[in-house]
Amino acid sequence: MSASPSLSSRALMIAGYAILVAAVTLLGGCTGRQLPHGMSAGDLVRTAFAAHKLSRLITKGAVTAPVRAPFTKPTGDGGPGEVMEQPKPGNGAMASIGELLSCPFCFDVWLITALTVGRVFAPRVTRTVTDAAAALAGADFLHLAYAGAQQIAEGELPTPHR
Repeated sequence: MSASPSLSSRALMIAGYAILVAAVTLLGGCTGRQLPHGMSAGDLVRTAFAAHKLSRLITKGAVTAPVRAPFTKPTGDGGPGEVMEQPKPGNGAMASIGELLSCPFCFDVWLITALTVGRVFAPRVTRTVTDAAAALAGADFLHLAYAGAQQIAEGELPTPHR
């Protein structure tokens, strides 16, 4: 089992995040950008689906494994089109980045922040990316539902024991 990142490397990641948010906030103030007034229910659902899909793609996608390779090591297969990975052994910044890039829940914080920044500085592009990723998440769920329905129709699923 690999050593987890040290508290100091995690603190450095938190500081980097805080500095990034402060810099973007300062830039927004200097350029007169305003925060959006809020999200509609549709925007909230679309953003949640998009964040789910983009986070899974970045942290678990087989196609994005080369991006994670310097920081993670494979541990097995995941869901359809996904791999399981863990941070490479160590306790420095590389291990912290590996932890971030192998955990969709951890990565969501950074991703939602990026989408929020995008809504301020590039709302049309961000909306297009969010809509496309949300549609892709919906398509993924439909693929899984279809595959499950096929298995049920073919009698391949075990019946629950009561």
